[in-house]
Amino acid sequence: MTRTTFSASSPTSRRSLLLATGAAVLIPLGGGLVLQGCSSSKPEAKLLNVSYDVSREFYKDIDTAYVAAAARNGDKVSIQQSHGGSSKQVRSVAEGLQADVVTMNQASDIDFLAGKGLVDKDWASKFPNHASPTTSISVILVRKGNPKSIHDWADLARPDVQAIIPNPKTSGNGRYTWLAIWGSALKSGQTPDQARDLSTRVFTQVPVLDGGGRAATTSFAQRNMGDALVTFESEVPLIRKEFGDKFQIVYPKWTILAENPVAIVNTVVDKKGTRKAATDYLNFLWSPEGQEIAAKFHMRPRDPQVLARHAQDFPAQQTFTVDELFGGWSKAQAEHFKDGGTYDQAMAKRAGK
Repeated sequence: MTRTTFSASSPTSRRSLLLATGAAVLIPLGGGLVLQGCSSSKPEAKLLNVSYDVSREFYKDIDTAYVAAAARNGDKVSIQQSHGGSSKQVRSVAEGLQADVVTMNQASDIDFLAGKGLVDKDWASKFPNHASPTTSISVILVRKGNPKSIHDWADLARPDVQAIIPNPKTSGNGRYTWLAIWGSALKSGQTPDQARDLSTRVFTQVPVLDGGGRAATTSFAQRNMGDALVTFESEVPLIRKEFGDKFQIVYPKWTILAENPVAIVNTVVDKKGTRKAATDYLNFLWSPEGQEIAAKFHMRPRDPQVLARHAQDFPAQQTFTVDELFGGWSKAQAEHFKDGGTYDQAMAKRAGK
């Protein structure tokens, strides 16, 4: 778990960039960043956003924009970010990490917190679009020129191909990948047994099961492991920015739609008195400015006008949802990812290779 700090600082330490109309300043602070609204005499609301592994750059920009917007309205807000494998993150919240909000990439992680009494059981009805301001899809990233001629999920099961995929036990990215492969087989007319076999063959050939999407990216792009990386479409431009134009994206015939839900952690905001600030922060994700930032980071916006303006960045794709093919995340979690589920059965075959 890593954390980036966005917090208020004393006026004497303002040394950096003026944002918006003088509403906020960006200040270096140790290994992180400080965002301070500087136009309000109200008490500062300090928020912690606990999120999944590959969302950190997106939320850096969201936080910068939101702090400035809040300051223009006379509100003073500071935000900390915490990132890691999604399952580890929600367990940390359940064990006491003081998150005001959680911003995840699958509903089951927030359902886990709802089961602990930390989040409303009907959390998905508290914001639009089932509380998911953005979506993405699972895609395959290959090395430039596509030397292994990988074009669809079934190619990842070939004996000469190794895919880099994070561990579904700790990563939402990994769980989406397992279900993307399984669901693509069903959508192509194969039986459930054939779908299980395809997912199993792909995962038994994964050389290393990293804990989160960012670690998997490092294994593929920096350590040059594997022939392909399964990641979210939204992550590809960031990979190219960091590691150069060495890769190309492959869109499978069928893939899964990944929704990115958000929720307020009641026990924390009620104790800290930050419910309004936390609610305003999450609502900002649906604002035109928030949706434009989502598009900038190649996350598919919900706002149809914003999506239309960026249509060239989001190719039309045949997708399915977890609800459509797997009966929702609760059922998928129980069948596929609980101890003894289909994923564990595949790992038993991997251990016996």
